[in-house]
Amino acid sequence: MTEIVNVIGAGLAGCEAAWQLAQAGINVRLYEMKPEKYSPAHKYSGFAELVCSNSLKAARIESAAGLLKYEMEMLGSLTVPCAKENSVEAGGALAVDREKFSDSVTEKIRNHPLIEVVYGEVKELPAGKCIIATGPLTSDGMADIIKELCGEGLSFYDAAAPIVTYESLNKERVFFASRYDRGEADYVNCPMEKDEYLAFYEALTGAERVQLKDFETHPFSVYEGCMPIEELARRGVDTMRFGPMKPVGITDARTGRRPYAVVQLRRENREGTLFNLVGFQTNLKFGEQKRVFSMIPGLENAEFMRYGVMHRNTFINSPQLLNSDFSMRERPDIWFAGQITGVEGYMESAASGIIAGISAARKIKGLEPIKLPIDTMTGALSAYVSDPYNTGKFQPMGANMGILPDIGVRIKDKKEKYGVYAQRAVESLKKEMERVGYEGNS
Repeated sequence: MTEIVNVIGAGLAGCEAAWQLAQAGINVRLYEMKPEKYSPAHKYSGFAELVCSNSLKAARIESAAGLLKYEMEMLGSLTVPCAKENSVEAGGALAVDREKFSDSVTEKIRNHPLIEVVYGEVKELPAGKCIIATGPLTSDGMADIIKELCGEGLSFYDAAAPIVTYESLNKERVFFASRYDRGEADYVNCPMEKDEYLAFYEALTGAERVQLKDFETHPFSVYEGCMPIEELARRGVDTMRFGPMKPVGITDARTGRRPYAVVQLRRENREGTLFNLVGFQTNLKFGEQKRVFSMIPGLENAEFMRYGVMHRNTFINSPQLLNSDFSMRERPDIWFAGQITGVEGYMESAASGIIAGISAARKIKGLEPIKLPIDTMTGALSAYVSDPYNTGKFQPMGANMGILPDIGVRIKDKKEKYGVYAQRAVESLKKEMERVGYEGNS
């Protein structure tokens, strides 16, 4: 194919879109502003950089996240196999060594003969077909382009959790275990007694935060899926104990009983030298993070390799603008992909890139489009993002079983029920792929 498709942004969505196009025999020009310019949250020069967490959520197909990844592999995903190749122990979840994962994706993209990588910030929309996958931290230049295409966007604040070294943990206070003993004992657990928890709560709610630059013009709106721990604490003294610090399913190895609260740490790299504080996204000042988080049992002398950060994210009003294949209704030669569309989560973003890439490739080749069934996770997310009825109160949405149509049969056991959902989804997607003769661009 002589036509070139421009893909703007080499994050998860952009890389998946570029891969689908190139594997379909279409030339791709992939634009990436790193390493010439970085967003406030990005630090690594490689593609598909993970910012907030290194977890890609549950691996089992009976879960929403696991089903999504399974469907993505059926459709020829690039990132899911790369994630599996660079996984770290995380119980029943798929978590990765961030840098090795990024390096793996970057190598495959750079070495593809049909993908040309162009470095530098895009300030004018390239001529021809485009897939815009610049992410929620899109540059000022691209933001102006998107605003011209879409009008005013929506926005919210997002946060990342701190990372500490395993060597610096107090091994006498912490122990390895997975909640409910699922999978291997991969998480470091920091148990808290009631007095320790209350002291931590008081320190956390009184700690000093970083003042965001645009507070004066934008309200402090935080997306629930990445709520800063200090904001969660302000909702009530026990809120954290029903969230990231819930002790359910954990037995303190020292006492033989369930702790009052627990902080879990998850591997950040395969070697197990770095761990991140699960659910501890934060906007506290760095000095305050050191002071307050060092109150957590086991973290008294913790060495922080990265402090938590907070940044403003933006997403477009997709139900008003996009079709279910992520193409624009008014500009069908332009597709959007990634979190900027309002899908929430790493793999959800990557999945939208797959869909946009497949859509663009089949349109160029004159092939019948794939119509993702509504009872698949990819199809349900696509439908949610493009549903005109969501225009007024549109909020980001991640993979969850609640967006799938009911199976019409009452099954009490949740795992069994979700297994039926998963089986139905896999069969539906397979049938649609067979109908249009698509085998997946793996």
